[in-house]
Amino acid sequence: MPANSWVIRQGRVIDPAQSIDSTLDVVVRDGVVASISKDVEAPGIPEIDARDKVVSPGLVDLHVHLRVPGQEHKESIATGTAAAAAGGFTTICCMPNTSPPLDSVEVISELRHRI
Repeated sequence: MPANSWVIRQGRVIDPAQSIDSTLDVVVRDGVVASISKDVEAPGIPEIDARDKVVSPGLVDLHVHLRVPGQEHKESIATGTAAAAAGGFTTICCMPNTSPPLDSVEVISELRHRI
């Protein structure tokens, strides 16, 4: 079994794209959701107890203040993305209120290089 496989047991699975809102098991194989069902059999795969937790697709935050470039003392790429990941966010969009502003190809290219 691949190292990045596991079963997430008995979480409240919410997936609006599939009209799912139920207590289910999620099987992840090789980092990809392989199945979602009740009481799945998956011998030999590590398990995560998700009772009293929500299991859902990653969240998106369209209003993030990473403050890079120019104001890294307030927030950095590392601290902002770590906080996002800890909260279940897999996609973030940083605001352009930086110094200099994120409003040119050159500034965006430099930011992408830093990331």
